[in-house]
Amino acid sequence: MRIVVADDAVLLREGLVRLLSEDGHEVVAAVGDGPALVEAVLTHRPDVSVVDVRMPPTHTDEGLRAAATARSRLPGAPVLVLSQYVEVSYAADLLADGAGAVGYLLKDRVARVEEFLDALVRVAGGGTVLDPQVVAQLLARQRRNDPLEKLTARERQLLALMAEGHSNTAIARRLVLSGSAVEKHIGNVFAKLGLPPDDTRHRRVLAVLAHLNA
Repeated sequence: MRIVVADDAVLLREGLVRLLSEDGHEVVAAVGDGPALVEAVLTHRPDVSVVDVRMPPTHTDEGLRAAATARSRLPGAPVLVLSQYVEVSYAADLLADGAGAVGYLLKDRVARVEEFLDALVRVAGGGTVLDPQVVAQLLARQRRNDPLEKLTARERQLLALMAEGHSNTAIARRLVLSGSAVEKHIGNVFAKLGLPPDDTRHRRVLAVLAHLNA
């Protein structure tokens, strides 16, 4: 794959470049700030970009905002965001356009090389990947008028796995269910969340977004 890397920490940026190159990918640009990320994405149109949430000048959410800007100018541009800490609101912002091809992982996940590379491939392929720790925090949050309250325990379990970016086949294998059973459960999730078939919207992403906001 052709990849853009954006991180202001030189050691981590160069480490990512080396890791990706050794895995057979081409890093077409390695940058250290938001504007450079936007320019690199628009110039190179990479298969996926790996982006640090916090970059200069304020080290808050510049990387995330730059990724959103790049996707607004190049719709659907795949982005895998890396963060030092769990920021549920950042994950929600990343999914807000409903287009898919996004991921949010903690930086510690990079050390688990196979998991990181697998997530990168899934995002490049149009999937949505959330760090399991983000999903765990989402499940722990409780609000009134929970849109997920109609879901059964099994349906919530499937939705959590969908949020982590697992395919129907992977979910079936993990929960020891048939493929048809998984499809039926997911269909029930869509129905209970008020997500009828619609070619203009990605229902899987919208279901995960409902999960984030619950």
